[in-house]
This record gives sequence, C-alpha cells and structure tokens, in this order.
Amino acid sequence: MIACLTIDVFALRAALRARLELVGGPAALAPAAGERDLVGPCTEAARQAGVRPGMRLGEALAACPELALVERDPAAVAEEWERLLRRLEAAGLAVEPVQPGCAYFETAGVERLAGGLRSVLRRALDAAGPEWEPRIGAAARRFAALAAASVAPPGQALVVDDGDEALFLEPLPLDVLPLTPERRRELADLGVRRLGELARLPGAAVADRLGRDGEQAWRLAHGEDDRAVKPRRPAEELAESLAFPEAVANALTLEWGLAALLDRLLARPERAGRAPRQLALSARLAAGGSWRRAVTLREPTAEPRRLQAALAPKLAELPGPAVELRLVLSALAGSVGVQEELVRPEGRRLRELLREGLRQVRAAAGIDAVGTVVEVAPWSRIPEARAVLVPRDD
Repeated sequence: MIACLTIDVFALRAALRARLELVGGPAALAPAAGERDLVGPCTEAARQAGVRPGMRLGEALAACPELALVERDPAAVAEEWERLLRRLEAAGLAVEPVQPGCAYFETAGVERLAGGLRSVLRRALDAAGPEWEPRIGAAARRFAALAAASVAPPGQALVVDDGDEALFLEPLPLDVLPLTPERRRELADLGVRRLGELARLPGAAVADRLGRDGEQAWRLAHGEDDRAVKPRRPAEELAESLAFPEAVANALTLEWGLAALLDRLLARPERAGRAPRQLALSARLAAGGSWRRAVTLREPTAEPRRLQAALAPKLAELPGPAVELRLVLSALAGSVGVQEELVRPEGRRLRELLREGLRQVRAAAGIDAVGTVVEVAPWSRIPEARAVLVPRDD
C-alpha cells in the first residue's frame, strides 16, 4: 500500500509556532513582499468568519476585522518540515517528500515489523506529532492515497481497499486534482464538479477541450496512477547561525557575517574534507518572519571564495534588516578528492559537463525537469504521435 501524509496549511502552522498567542484565533499568512495583496492560507476560525485563501487583503479584513496577519517564515517552514521528515525516517519509514505538508511512503516494508497496516499508519501519525494534526490516506495508488488523506479526519488515517478506488473517488470534488483554478472553473461552468462526473465523460473529448492537463485529470479520476514512491536519500546537513546584537541592513556587515559562517562550517570536523553541493542561506527579519534562498553549485567545492561569490549576491534580495543569519551546507560530496586522467578520450570532458549540468538541474528543479524526445511511431501522420517526451536518465 501507498500512504500519503498531509498537514493542512503547513506554512501557516510553522509560522504560528513563534506566535502561540494567535493559535486558535482568526489568522492568515500576510501577502508576500512585492506580490499582490492576497492573503495566504488561513486558520479554521478565519474560514468561519468568511476569509478564504487568495482573497484580497481589504476584503479579508472587511469580512473579519479581528484577522491577524502572520509574516511568512520560509526558514521555519523548511526547518520544521525537515525535522518532521527525520522523525518519520527514524520511525522506519522511507519517505518521498513532495512539498512541505505532503509526503508519501510505502507500508509493505514495515508492516510485518509493526504488526500490520494500521500499526504502520499509527506509527507515522505518532512520529508526526499531534500538534500538527496530520492526516493519512492509504491506497494501492498514489492519487487515491492523496484523495483519502484529503478527507481523513485530523489525526487519523483512512484506508481505501484495493478495487474500491473508483467508488471512493466518485463523490469527491475536483479540488483534489492537480488542476489550475481556471481549469476547475471551466469544468464547473460545464456542470462538472465531482470526480465521478469527470470520469464519465469521454476521454478523447476531455483531452481535446483541456489538453494534456485534462487528460491526466481524467485518468486520475478513473484511479489510473502507476507512479511509484521514490524515497529520498536523507541528506547530511551542517548548519551554523549568527545573531546580531541589533538589526543589520548594511551589505558589508552582512557579507562579513556570511564569511564568518562559512569559516565556521568549513572548520567543522563532521565535514571530513567533503565539499558541499547545495547551500541554503536564511535570515530572521527584524519586522518578523524570515527570508530564505537555496543555491545549487555547478561543482562541489569547499573554497571559501567560490562559496562567498555564490551566496553574497543573494544578500541583496533581503526584504529588510536582519537580526540573524543562518547557513546550511547539504548534499556533501562522497569523496574528498578527484582522480584525473593523464589523457582523456575525445569528447569525455563535454560529456562530464553535460552529466554535471543534468545533476544540477535535477537537484534544483526535480528529477523530471530534464527530458529527451524519443521516436515511437515515425510513420504516423499525426505529429504529436511520432515522438514522446521522457525523463532523461544519463
């Protein structure tokens, strides 16, 4: 069975952990700096008062004058999500994180040790912690597990028996499908508001009207989802933080703080001479909330100058004065040296650069970010049927 663990409004819950006085009251994430004045995820109390995510700020405050706006805290979101994933992995679960607040794992490998499927799901709920109110859905396929998690009660698990996916999915709303709001409104205008109503439409007609997204949604509504769970490899991370006695906005002072953090991390004995491939720089803002940027290097390196050159330009993106800087080194290289060849075959260096570029893109944007075109029916009269796009594996 495939299990999906979800946590509603995870970004808001992570930000509220620093403002416990707002827990239980009407609260919502404030609009991001430089973006439209639209509120983010909101609490249940705010929903009952008429506030909805994506609502204009003025409309939200008019509907609920007591609404508390919480500054976005991406650093806290990343830290809390990593902490939760490590607790799940410590419970014996191989986890594939999709985004903060949603992760998949297989249950077959631990069912005998835990004493059955229900015991595995209970172990995952206990590892996540009751304060997050996690929901778990379990089914034979990924989408059915996600749909089950979306309707499971907080702190509980819902299991969909094999063969009952179509019956279970039929009455569910279209919100569980990976469709844009515009596509959902288009289907609603056509009178399609449930997965069962979408599944009863001809697949060719849906693909012709909505394109590839509609075809994928139609297949998911039928329960056709053969994607396997790809557990992550837990990354070893080294972190250091530097607190300022007062808020700092001076670029030179921030760069000196960054250099001090690099010196501390590169001197850590746990690094054992290994070079990092990924870095994450975050800051705690004086006005509240946080700021975070991640950098993936072309080549793993432990040279302070190169690391400083990669990170220093990011400091110019700080939206305000900072009271704390934090730097994390991750994806440490497995070796401490590079064995070069005396004479390289022709084209070897180019192929190495291409493979390294592919690894960097996958690390930054996901495994499906790079594809290659493969001919499958070159004789076809339909151009779209002559070739398919598949993920590149080299």
